[in-house]
Amino acid sequence: MARNFHRKDRLSALTEINVTPLIDLAFALLIIFMITTPLLEQTIEVNLPVESSSSQPEDREEFQSVAIDRAGRYFWGEDPVSRAELGELLDVLAQDPAPPVLSIRADATLPYQKVIAVIDMIKQRKLSKISLDTKVE
Repeated sequence: MARNFHRKDRLSALTEINVTPLIDLAFALLIIFMITTPLLEQTIEVNLPVESSSSQPEDREEFQSVAIDRAGRYFWGEDPVSRAELGELLDVLAQDPAPPVLSIRADATLPYQKVIAVIDMIKQRKLSKISLDTKVE
């Protein structure tokens, strides 16, 4: 059946609703929300050094502890080391075919860049098993 677009009485009210502008509006809003939602997630304040529950695995792998104290000094296990010595120890560890998990322990008040510097040293040596230790409440 063909549709007739000519109206006999031009002064009478139109009984059909044009939904095209509504669909355009809905798609525009959808696109706006899709763009702005990821931006909202980046503004969340976090306090990372504290862990709320104990989720330690039962069978832990072998691990080596690297610690950074409040003054920014480095420790390999319990032994204090310089940054150069830490690099040498990581070089030796990188030659192991099955290196242990590196457990990084850093003071909560330490600038975050110090921790990232240690992680960069580890990644440069292609070591991939890293654990960031936190305090359990």
